[in-house]
Order: sequence, then structure tokens, then C-alpha cells
Amino acid sequence: MSYNKLILAAGSLVGLSFVTTAAFADPQPWQIGFQPAVTPVMERIEDFHRLLLVVITAISLFVLLLLVWIILRYNNRTNPTPSKVSHNTLLEVMWTIIPVVILVIIAIPSFKLLYFEADIPPADLTINAIGHQWYWTYQYPGGGNLQFDSIGLTDDADDKAGKPRLLGVDNPIYVPINKVVKIVTNGADVIHSWAVPAFGVKMDAVPGRLNTTWFKAEKEGVYYGQCSELCGARHAFMPIEVHVVSDAEYRQWLAAAKKKFADNSASPAPARIAALVK
Repeated sequence: MSYNKLILAAGSLVGLSFVTTAAFADPQPWQIGFQPAVTPVMERIEDFHRLLLVVITAISLFVLLLLVWIILRYNNRTNPTPSKVSHNTLLEVMWTIIPVVILVIIAIPSFKLLYFEADIPPADLTINAIGHQWYWTYQYPGGGNLQFDSIGLTDDADDKAGKPRLLGVDNPIYVPINKVVKIVTNGADVIHSWAVPAFGVKMDAVPGRLNTTWFKAEKEGVYYGQCSELCGARHAFMPIEVHVVSDAEYRQWLAAAKKKFADNSASPAPARIAALVK
């Protein structure tokens, strides 16, 4: 199965058929670089990445040219009588000042990016992401205290649902487009990490601590992530699936989800995981 097709496998959570024009955001074979950015944070991360590439390329070319010049100018054939000078004040000052200038050039946009990531705007929607071994529990405090568990699918179930292997879940989360979504993470047992590459989001879920991050998705679609902290034997089977939909589709999903998950204890997550690993 090719995951390069533009597909939106939406509505799987409540059995509804939402159809929008969007793409999977997941790793591709032979992919080089980041997944396409869909949030302001990820766009700034990409800009900072490009700046670092320019700086690194310039340093590498300078060092290469310097090595070539030294080889050609100071080899035994062209310079049979080497200089006996052991110090050069100008060079020593330059190789101290230039690295400091380079670090300042890198540090200023780095600090601005870190501040932008940490300064959470007023949230339109808050979602609590609680990490368990090995699944996620999501709570929508502003959605009538909606709560449900999200568990990774088997390979066969992923293929049947048209989802990427090891990335599809039985109950994905839904968020409206162009809205600030605050994610509050917490760990129920060990340290987990809620990460979605296309959003530029990665936040540890630590037991006894509430960590917060945010994103504002500007394109409709299905976006995938995984737990990015080594949390145990099934760490690789703890995916994240986020559906970014229109406001109308989000309200439709929310109404249906409240009915579906009115009694979340009907099918406990540990029992469902035990059935998957048999």
C-alpha cells in the first residue's frame, strides 16, 4: 500500500464519514528533511533549521578552503624553510571572536523560537493527554468532560483502515482548524512524551507533573506522531493520530463522541491491549 496518496481517513472514531481535501502527514520512504509544517511553531523551526544549514555550510567551506590553502602553500616542496613563529596575536584574537559571533548569530533566533514555543496564546481548546503503558487517554475539559482511550492498531487493522503501519489508532483526537489547542500532558505510570512532527510539538508526560504545549494547525488533514520517550516494552506501539477538521465537522464529531464515550469503562484499555498482543 502506498501512503503517498492524498487521503483523509476521518470519521473513524465515531463511524462517521467526514470528507475533506487533505493529506496524511506521516514519514515517507526515503524522506529527507522534515514533514511539511502546518503550524506557526513548525514553520519557525524550519526557518531556524535553514539558518543553521547556512551557518554550517559556510563554516565547512571556509575550513575546506583553509585546508587546501595550507596544503598548497606550506607543503615541503613550496615552503622548504618553515617559519619559526610560534604565536600570532591577530589569529588568536580572530579565532576567539569569530566563534563567539557565530554563537550569537545562532543564539538570538534560538531564544526567540524557544520563547515563541513556550508562550502559549489564549487557548480555544484544551486537551489533556495522559500517557499510560502503552496508550493515551484524552480528556476534553471544555467538551462536557469527554474522555476516551486511544490505542494503536494492529498491522492488519491499519491496512484495512488505510492508515500507516504503527501509526493508526482506534480512537483519534479531533481538533478544529485555525484554533489554538493547548495540550496538557501527564504520565500515569512512567515518563511518556506526546510528539507530532508536523506540529513541531514534543512534550514529556511526567507522573506527578503537568506540562503544557500548544499548536495551531492551519491545514486540514490527518497528522501522526508517537510517544517519543522510552517508556517500556511496547513503546513503539503507542502512536498519536490527530484529525484537523472544519468547525462544523468538529462540532459534529464532538456531539457523536459524547454519546459514544458516555461510559468509557465499558471497554477498558488494558483489556483491549491484551487482546491486541495475543
